[in-house]
Amino acid sequence: MKDIKRVSPVKLKSNPLKTEKRDNWDIVMEYAGEGGGPYLVDLSHKPRLDLQNADVGAITPFGMTIPDSPGKCILQDGLLINRMNGTQASIYNLGYNLAGQEDVMMPDETGYTDVTESTICVAIIGKNIFSICEKLTALDFMSPEYVAPFLFQGPFSHVPCQIVTLSKAGDDSGIILTCSRGYGRDMIHSILDAGDEFNLKPAGENRFSDWISHL
Repeated sequence: MKDIKRVSPVKLKSNPLKTEKRDNWDIVMEYAGEGGGPYLVDLSHKPRLDLQNADVGAITPFGMTIPDSPGKCILQDGLLINRMNGTQASIYNLGYNLAGQEDVMMPDETGYTDVTESTICVAIIGKNIFSICEKLTALDFMSPEYVAPFLFQGPFSHVPCQIVTLSKAGDDSGIILTCSRGYGRDMIHSILDAGDEFNLKPAGENRFSDWISHL
């Protein structure tokens, strides 16, 4: 049986220098001319789950405790869990944290939906990223009320999104954004256009891995 090729909805117009094939995804590890930041990184191949349960706070996905109130997040060993509301959480596997494998295996409990291929996922990392965000949303990432990591659910470039702020630390700032797959082309165009004056460039997964390892 022939393996089915998995294709990211994100198209970045830059020259790949290093690539890797993983779980039928063709992943760019490094682009030519990445520069000194800020960076836009496609993470759409990273496994993502949606969890819905009336008693969601009592569930411990992969042994981790779901945050107790909406907007709160926890990042541990490359696994990010975001509390969305009273009955729902999202789970992103951002690293090789589960028994040395990047793939998130569906837990035994019911209520999980794999949303990896129905959504896009990108990271915007580095200096000036919140100046870029200000051009695309009214969400206040820099409010002292919010301590990273935290989740916003709201419009970004007029598209309903989940946006997780992982760091507000100056040149080491970073967010992860997901939205429905069909918005992929327009979302990437909007982000790159807004980031042009700040020299935002496409970057490969290596750039993201190096960044998140220091959080």
